[in-house]
Amino acid sequence: MLSQFKSDGDAVLLGNLSYTFPEGTNAVGRLDKDSEGLLLLTNNKKIVRLLFQSKTPHYRVYAVLVAGIVTDETIEEWRAGVPIRVGESTHFTTTACKVERIHDPENTIYDYKITNTRIPETWLEFTLQEGRFHQVRKMVFSKGHRCKRLIRTAIEQITLNPLLPGDIKELSEADFFNRLNLPL
Repeated sequence: MLSQFKSDGDAVLLGNLSYTFPEGTNAVGRLDKDSEGLLLLTNNKKIVRLLFQSKTPHYRVYAVLVAGIVTDETIEEWRAGVPIRVGESTHFTTTACKVERIHDPENTIYDYKITNTRIPETWLEFTLQEGRFHQVRKMVFSKGHRCKRLIRTAIEQITLNPLLPGDIKELSEADFFNRLNLPL
């Protein structure tokens, strides 16, 4: 599902969900077509400015299934920040972030299935203050790994679990701002 209400192509969109969204509802921090997980929707335009354009960092958490065994050295390099390509000849060095192995993913991530038992896989959790330029996928690729699955599990104190794909949970404005650590 694309994290938008309109598209020129033939795609499943937010408007296809069995929910009547208020007028002017938009996604806050979109997910690319190959990513899954938590998507915030609001009709309050100041949320984007407060959440993504303020000087106060706001954390996003991603569960990432990586092809291959990830070494401690690679995790340390990701934590420190790595250069990623953001254009034909432009590079961007990611800011320091938190990266941890997830040791029990079937209890942490919904719909977990081992996709291919012949190729080892590693589940990781990335906690970032930004998520620009398909950053997590490019960070993983920069160290020779392939991102097999990317699931946003939280933005600040708003978490994915126990929601399933297509589920919607409505929050009051006060709770929404509080969980995002934003002034009301």
